[in-house]
Amino acid sequence: MEKEEIPIAIELAKKQREISVASFFEKNRHLLGFDNPRKSLLTTIKEAVDNSLDACEEASVLPEINVEVIDMQNDRFRVVVEDNGPGIVKKQIPNIFAKLLYGSKFFKLSQSRGQQGIGISASVLYAQLTTGKPARITSRIGKKHDAHYYELHIDTHKNKPEIIKEETLKWNKDHGTKIELDLEGSYQKGDQSVDQYLKQTAIVNPHVTLIYTNPKAEQIIFPKASDQLPKKPVEIKPHPYGIEIGVLMSMLKLTENRTLQSFLMTEFSRVGSGTAKQICENASLLTNTKPRDVTRDMSEKLIEGIKKTKIIAPPGDCISPIGENLLEKGLRKEINAEFYTACTRPPSVYRGNPFVVEVGIAYGGEQNAEGSMELYRYANRVPLLYQQGACAVTKSVINTAWRNYGLSQSRGALPVGPITVAVHIASVWVPFTSESKEAIAHYPEIIKEIKLALQECGRKLASYVGKKRRVQFESKKRDYIKTFIPHVGQALKDLIGFKKDEEQEVEKLLATILEKQRGELEKVEAENPEYDEEFAKIGKSEKGELDEEKKQ
Repeated sequence: MEKEEIPIAIELAKKQREISVASFFEKNRHLLGFDNPRKSLLTTIKEAVDNSLDACEEASVLPEINVEVIDMQNDRFRVVVEDNGPGIVKKQIPNIFAKLLYGSKFFKLSQSRGQQGIGISASVLYAQLTTGKPARITSRIGKKHDAHYYELHIDTHKNKPEIIKEETLKWNKDHGTKIELDLEGSYQKGDQSVDQYLKQTAIVNPHVTLIYTNPKAEQIIFPKASDQLPKKPVEIKPHPYGIEIGVLMSMLKLTENRTLQSFLMTEFSRVGSGTAKQICENASLLTNTKPRDVTRDMSEKLIEGIKKTKIIAPPGDCISPIGENLLEKGLRKEINAEFYTACTRPPSVYRGNPFVVEVGIAYGGEQNAEGSMELYRYANRVPLLYQQGACAVTKSVINTAWRNYGLSQSRGALPVGPITVAVHIASVWVPFTSESKEAIAHYPEIIKEIKLALQECGRKLASYVGKKRRVQFESKKRDYIKTFIPHVGQALKDLIGFKKDEEQEVEKLLATILEKQRGELEKVEAENPEYDEEFAKIGKSEKGELDEEKKQ
């Protein structure tokens, strides 16, 4: 009798086991922005600074952040980031810094820099993988409390913090947090560098003081331009228009509400009793249906009912835009230009998530007139330095007709000229294309708002550039005329017989006539000009878009 063979599926089943999220990112660190040494150094600093800024703003403290990068030789660097924030409670320190997917913001629908609870713990993981050294954290929550010091590793198999050292110490700071990481990296100035990231951060966070010491021991200070803290965003409930059937079914199972009507009113924003009844009516469902009795087919009907119901847009107080005045201040502080302008669009919505687009422009000055536009992209006040070509912001800028605003532009390329454009998107949930948060997804609603904001600032730029060109042309004409005045004086002397003194008097009279006939030379001031006759030259297509927008 033949021995029965064991099915291969049984052997395969023995090898299958649960994968820890830390183990996954240990092998796929490129997904989080740790693809190469140079980018890894930048990502580490970015995550630490973002955490510090969020903590300070939540505690209503004007942020003062020290960033130090020390060259340890052999492509190893020590990164030290210290803030004056509220500090971290002792028992939470290990989890925040040495456990992936641990945070307080994932379920909150309000604007913040961090969201998934991955960033800083991923930096700790990268440092651990490349140098084997633990992360060193010091934190203090107040004068009457001791500072706590930890040395931490991440147990990648269990995704849990491994405490190497723990102690209480004296620290000459009333409150704040400091993190030190030794990691493998590469430092280089220029685009996509730590220096560029901090400069761009200073532009959109004018309330922040940044003190930066680079690996060459050069200290650069980015002073604050405002004492005004950003408005604290208010947490909101999800909007019905953004809900998907799977999420809706999960919410129906977990809710404590007893009726479908009360469920809709309490679990979503902008849904009152009348709107809830209308949704149920459009979905052909009873308002007193128990949420747990709602089947998959009924959930699909509910989704259709929501789509048929007119529901007002979600509230805008869940987001905290920079504001056009502060954005312009930030540009003036960091970019030497001759003309500045900024605008903030009204709140809009994609997939039920409210968002605001802001654009700032700095033109002229010491900027390169022959090179392409400097494009600064931001999401929730955080610079996006990589994957520019894949971003909705870049697509919107390229598709804007910059020739209408006095710049030269080739098809499918950024315009050329002495100009910096900053585009900021503030949202409760920014739709990034990947976990490394480097580019914004191409949602039509977002692209439309970016284009409208660019056009609004572009019209002001066109007015300034047009006025400047008129003045330059007029000045050139005057120079030509003034060149010939002495010759006219000499000719009159020869024809009429003027004396030398009279010849000089004639030249003065001719110069006076020139001023009188041509008028006083117009001054071009780098203020925000109102729309003038230059707007008439912008083109019928854009004017039609603007008129349509006003009607809406």
